[in-house]
Amino acid sequence: MEFLHKNTKSLLDSNLQDGQFISAAEKDVVVIGGGDTGTDCVGTSMRHGCRSLVQLEILPKPPLARAADNPWPQWPKVYKLDYGQEEAAAKFGADPRDYCVTTRRFIGDAEGRVSAIETVRIEWVRDNGRFAMKEVPGSEKTWPATLVLLAMGFLGPDRGGMLDQLGVTLDSRGNVATDPATGMTNVPGVFAAGDMRRGQSLVVWAISEGRDAARRADRYLRTKA
Repeated sequence: MEFLHKNTKSLLDSNLQDGQFISAAEKDVVVIGGGDTGTDCVGTSMRHGCRSLVQLEILPKPPLARAADNPWPQWPKVYKLDYGQEEAAAKFGADPRDYCVTTRRFIGDAEGRVSAIETVRIEWVRDNGRFAMKEVPGSEKTWPATLVLLAMGFLGPDRGGMLDQLGVTLDSRGNVATDPATGMTNVPGVFAAGDMRRGQSLVVWAISEGRDAARRADRYLRTKA
């Protein structure tokens, strides 16, 4: 996020002339993670003029067609090239993504700067009914990396701190549980919205839910007046 935010601010402020951003120019870029954030990291690195680029995903490559457990009108979980990967493929000749890969360690140079990363392939196997990662022996690989961008997924609201102090209840996914009708948590007068309530999603949902939470909080306060 630091990479993307600084790039956009510098672009708007000075068309990238102020140098107040993290440049991927002439660097070996490794993007760890997928989704919209990963794609934006790929696209921005390409436009900076990176020397090489690879995007590592921990999940398997999606199928070319819908799976039986992914029917319409669900979002199609199928393989596609987004704009960032299209730009990388146009320059380097192939989709930059490598699937079922996890990072073991970063390797630094004499000055303490990252120079490479070590990865290993994994396979997803069922363990007591749930999928778990298993490393594939002999699949270790070292990639050149002078800029590593972390675009990994949202893991839920921070545990401890305010949530524990207030005694807020979480749902089965680890997000804040709310009443569908009021948007309120189990604690009277405490509301939740956005990623904290619904899980990882788009900023348009955060805007919509923030406005809705404000209306609900206002309604609650008016009834208490």
